Amino acid sequence: MDDISQLDECYRRYIKNIGSWIPEGIINIDLKLLSRFDLLNYHRKDSKDPALTRYFHVVETNEKITLVNDQFIVWIVPEKIDNLPITYALIALNKEEPHLELAFAAAGIYNSSRLVLRVLEKFLQEIQETEDLLGKYQKKVG
Repeated sequence: MDDISQLDECYRRYIKNIGSWIPEGIINIDLKLLSRFDLLNYHRKDSKDPALTRYFHVVETNEKITLVNDQFIVWIVPEKIDNLPITYALIALNKEEPHLELAFAAAGIYNSSRLVLRVLEKFLQEIQETEDLLGKYQKKVG
């Protein structure tokens, strides 16, 4: 789906009732998550971990940044709650009807663009690996 008005409609539907779309809740970036993704030492020059390697079309509004490619739709939403800046990211599979996969939030020391993008890339890799595995399984069963 590439129609921006339809993407905005999907975003509003998801954000309006995020709890029903993502029953496990919004994932908070913290030390445990960074450790799981091996991002605690992301300043190492010898790190072979790639930066964001996917190509996206970018649509920026006052409310959010939308990243779209043939596989994913990502909404990056900056907000302030009690004067604390928070960045939310919602990730959906780009299908005929986008399917929301997960959402994460970055606040405090974790709310830096570099870190948010690194975590985003890790989640995109996990989702893609899962989709590939499901596709292989469906081919075997079907």
